[in-house]
Amino acid sequence: MDLILWRHAEAADGRPDTARSLTSHGREQARAMAEWLRPLLPESLLVLVSPAKRAQQTAVALDRPFETSTAIATGACARDLLRAAEWPDSARSVLLVGHQPALGEVAALLLTGQEAPWRIAKGAVWWLHRRQRGGRPEVVLRLALEPRLLGVGGD
Repeated sequence: MDLILWRHAEAADGRPDTARSLTSHGREQARAMAEWLRPLLPESLLVLVSPAKRAQQTAVALDRPFETSTAIATGACARDLLRAAEWPDSARSVLLVGHQPALGEVAALLLTGQEAPWRIAKGAVWWLHRRQRGGRPEVVLRLALEPRLLGVGGD
């Protein structure tokens, strides 16, 4: 199973938090990352997106159907995200468009076995893959890509 973590792109400050929109820079981050990702994603991919406006706007750039999931909203924890993705037993790969600190905590938990406050940059994607090696399951990091590596500055 592949689990792809995509942090929402840069958003404007404001209240309420869930209504914050992407900045023009954030829209460019989302567009560039979506363009890069689109040809690599499997057809059967399930895309789950936080209900926060900035996450929804990030996901729209991908131009694929997605489901809104309150399980990955702001304030969610790593285990909430893993349950929503049905990790590690989902029959298909899952892309989560969400928030810090939960996305970083998921990456840390899957790669080290312990939650830690790992930082995923705004608009960045981390692609994790679960496989069997020597009869034992392991998780490998296939990709960690920030928008600035696509020519779009970031944090």
